[in-house]
Amino acid sequence: MATTAPTLRALVSAFTDFLTVAIHTILHERAIYPHTSFLSARKYNFAVRQNRHPKVCEWINDAIAAVETELLKGGVDRVAVVIYDKSSTPLERFMFDVSRFPAVSATEIDTPLERIGADGEKISVLPVVDLEEQFRAAMSKLSNCGSLLKPLPIGCTFTVAIELKADGEAPIAHPQAWIPVQPANNSQEARDATGKFTTPIRAVTAGDMVFETWIEEIKG
Repeated sequence: MATTAPTLRALVSAFTDFLTVAIHTILHERAIYPHTSFLSARKYNFAVRQNRHPKVCEWINDAIAAVETELLKGGVDRVAVVIYDKSSTPLERFMFDVSRFPAVSATEIDTPLERIGADGEKISVLPVVDLEEQFRAAMSKLSNCGSLLKPLPIGCTFTVAIELKADGEAPIAHPQAWIPVQPANNSQEARDATGKFTTPIRAVTAGDMVFETWIEEIKG
């Protein structure tokens, strides 16, 4: 059990740290960039890959910073890494459902979060050991996603997108050109569902760090 209760900012920071590694992993597994442009590294006591091109790293870091800003506002339902072909047609979406993150007012994002168990004992909302094990398991599944998916055509690109909760406000004043995405329960999404093949990756559950990850292949 942690000696100091973490804050919402600490929880979001742990997730965006994971998301950064996940994006680099996806780019490597889906061969968006040549494998020779990736370095070997370790994270969560697991072998991972990191793109070494400064512009790629800068873009990812800017996108992560923008995602973190919106997560701290509590209005994000899902984060998606979307892969497009040369004609800008989406082929795959790597989804991270963060809708169950704690809801905290803007004035309390740095206030320690605590939960009380049935026996009255304080329970850590962000157990470090469990969290690393869960992240390692999720990264292991992501690192093998290339073997689960069909090869992509040459020249694919990617972006990071967010889906807001129904009452969320569109983000402004950030480095990324966000494009609004309708919630998953709208009629257009229902029609599109017949053209998707979904591959579950991992549900991460460590205290209040709860999110699900899956891949959507959009059939042509």
